Amino acid sequence: MNLTITPGKLSGTITPPPSKSLAHRYLIAAALAGEGSVVHNLADSLDIRATRRCMAELNTNSQDLPDFNCGESGSTLRFLIPLALVLRGGGRFTGQGRLMERPQKPYFDIFDEKGVRYEQKDGFLTVEGHLTPGEYRLPGNVSSQFFTGLLLALPLLDGPSVIIPTTRLESEGYIGMTLEAMHEFGVNAVSTCSFPPQYHIPGRQQYQSAEVTVEGDWSQAAFWYAANCLGCEVDVRGVAQYSTQGDRVIASHCLELSQPGDTEIDMSGCPDLAPPVAAAAAVRQGITRLTGAARLRLKESDRLSAIAAALNAMGARVMEYPDSLTVYGQEGLAGGCTVDCCNDHRIAMMAAVAATRCRQPVTLLGAECVSKSYPGFWDDYRMLGGAILEYSGE
Repeated sequence: MNLTITPGKLSGTITPPPSKSLAHRYLIAAALAGEGSVVHNLADSLDIRATRRCMAELNTNSQDLPDFNCGESGSTLRFLIPLALVLRGGGRFTGQGRLMERPQKPYFDIFDEKGVRYEQKDGFLTVEGHLTPGEYRLPGNVSSQFFTGLLLALPLLDGPSVIIPTTRLESEGYIGMTLEAMHEFGVNAVSTCSFPPQYHIPGRQQYQSAEVTVEGDWSQAAFWYAANCLGCEVDVRGVAQYSTQGDRVIASHCLELSQPGDTEIDMSGCPDLAPPVAAAAAVRQGITRLTGAARLRLKESDRLSAIAAALNAMGARVMEYPDSLTVYGQEGLAGGCTVDCCNDHRIAMMAAVAATRCRQPVTLLGAECVSKSYPGFWDDYRMLGGAILEYSGE
């Protein structure tokens, strides 16, 4: 699906969809608890469908090695790998897009140590074996998803375990979200006060049924906050101000970006915010450096490159470096261009809000990719007054 956006300010009230990150965790915990759990306020995004599908496969009674199609969801893949080993002795994993190219080395190093067999070939990852209680060492600067996968699985073992970060821990807020979700379902782990923290997990625990509600998604709300930085008037409702979601820092980032002057923002703890922050930085008084962003190259797209390409096509001035971006703010953007969304939902949404400050229309190629996390994004954009012409074809 391709769209042409006619520039104009957005205004009105919006409630972002439920948190995809929290929904993954609640759905997994609810499935592990068995019958009786209720998860309210779920969105039907493609990533959430992938987790539902994979948890149903995990819970089948077949003696065969289960097959997991994770779609394009990195969370689903990395969360399910340890659970498959603990509960089914392994599994075969596949996915679409760039998913199976994303690094799994932190798990592979653990598997080499624990004697778990694995093979990655022709778009499939097969793991066979069992995890045992004990010590698990992980680099903290690759992805918090590896920590979450182990935190969800290790309580089910018959003895205690500890997860020890071997580097500075990035995206720690996502681990806090995991611990909160586990606690809601009666399973606990203790984090130490050290830097970085270690996670001590008692064994022989069981997930208990619970009734929970998924709160609004700060990662998606971030695009509407960025739109406000660009001059729109969007009233964002339904997100918890004291949430464990790390991406709630978008509010303070946007406050900072609304002031003139040069600034630097570390994205290592909240890499998903780089696209909306870059959009807001493109039209302001001052130079903005987005640092600690190397992991963005391993997302649905090479997101550092995709951010720079999309905004530069629209008339911004963005310089790309190996692990950072420098955005030179200016009065407005020219537009009158075509932007490839790179099959990346966050690039599409970034381009959509940046288009509000263009002088000429902007065409987005592959705009349907927002369905990965925010299926109703274009409906919400129209509701806020966005002028969109939708068409099919090359």
